Amino acid sequence: MGKTVGLWIDHRKAVIVVVSDKGDETSVIESNVEKQPARFAGIRSTAPYEAQMVPADDSREKKFTGQLHTYYDEVISALDDAESILILGPGEAKGELKTRLESRKLGGRIVAVETADNMTDNQIAAKIRDYFQK
Repeated sequence: MGKTVGLWIDHRKAVIVVVSDKGDETSVIESNVEKQPARFAGIRSTAPYEAQMVPADDSREKKFTGQLHTYYDEVISALDDAESILILGPGEAKGELKTRLESRKLGGRIVAVETADNMTDNQIAAKIRDYFQK
C-alpha cells in the first residue's frame, strides 16, 4: 500500500493524517492568515467620503490571497510523496487546495473531496482511517 494521506482544511489550519500499516501520524499546519478583509470592526462611518479613509479593498485582498498561497504551498509540501489524498473541509479552502494541486499536476492523486464540518483532530483521523480501510 502506498502512502495515503487525508487532510481536513479551512483557511485557519490544516490537519494532515498519514495512514500507514504502522498507525496514523497526525500533524497540524496553522495558516497565520489574517482574517478575511472587511471594514474595520464592522463599524460604518457616518462621515462623508468614507471611502477615502479606508484602505483599498484590492490591496487587502491581495495580501490575504498571498498569505493563502503561502499556506497552501506549505500544505502541498507535506503531501508531495502521497499516492492517495483525501481532502475534507467545511468551506472554500478544500476546493482552492484541490485547484492548486491540479495546477501542480498532482490532481490525479486526489481520491475524493468531501464536505466535513468542524471536527477534533481525533475525529478527523478516525474518518480518514475509515475511508482508506474500505
